[in-house]
Amino acid sequence: MKKTEFLTFETAWCPGCGDFAILEALKETLEELQKNPHEVLVVGGIGQAAKTPQYINANGFEGLHGRALPPAAAAKIVNHKLTVIVDTGDGDSYGEGGNHFIHNIKRNVDMTHFVHDNQIYGLTKGQSSPTSDLGHVTDFTPDGVNTHPINPMVAAIGLGAGFVARAFSGDKEHLKSIMKAAINYNGYALVDILQPCVSFNKVNTFAWYKKRVYNLDENASYNPTDKAAAFAKAMEWGDKIPTGILYIEDDQSYVEKVPFLKEAPLVDLPVETEVIEGFFKEFM
Repeated sequence: MKKTEFLTFETAWCPGCGDFAILEALKETLEELQKNPHEVLVVGGIGQAAKTPQYINANGFEGLHGRALPPAAAAKIVNHKLTVIVDTGDGDSYGEGGNHFIHNIKRNVDMTHFVHDNQIYGLTKGQSSPTSDLGHVTDFTPDGVNTHPINPMVAAIGLGAGFVARAFSGDKEHLKSIMKAAINYNGYALVDILQPCVSFNKVNTFAWYKKRVYNLDENASYNPTDKAAAFAKAMEWGDKIPTGILYIEDDQSYVEKVPFLKEAPLVDLPVETEVIEGFFKEFM
């Protein structure tokens, strides 16, 4: 195997699904960053997007629904050398995983969170998701969704995330550039990737997005370190949808704030077997 080759495997996704472009972009990004498969951990929860760890030859972990972030954070805290990537969906990240989403921003563990945001639950046949637009009609909400959608960009910036970006699976080269910046960022990096579901979301299609998305990175006057400007861009949705890095700021990651973790990864510290044996005895 070549040093930086990341093989991908046959998927169970529907033909035309936006997940394919995200998987290819992830593969090419990791190769262009000169990563090796054994240096990368890809974590998912439950859902179509969350199957990504099964389709790429890196270290992989499948968690419970909404529980992708805790094991990913733990792996990074234990082994700083790992490039840790969470690759999962909008339901898994913002619905079942909403509480972990909030507190991982607070902790600022150095890992990258790619959210395949198709505004629908694709694995379970088309229920509305936390990001489904108001009025969106599905088989399960025939009168239309009557609750306002979560805006993950506004939420992340307001909660203090240091890297907040949006991308579109229909623009792979731009997606790759955002992925590279997110992986290289020192801290928690969120990338919300607009990913059409061709089977269950007949509104937010590739054509719908292509009429609306525009690239902030092409606007020389936009300053992603300006939090007020970032909030304004994060609020844009509908006729115009900005993609690119909405907000970025430097901060210490979780490991850098904990002296004994900063000194050495836990995985490199000696194991005190007598302490572990003592814990076992307490429960026998």
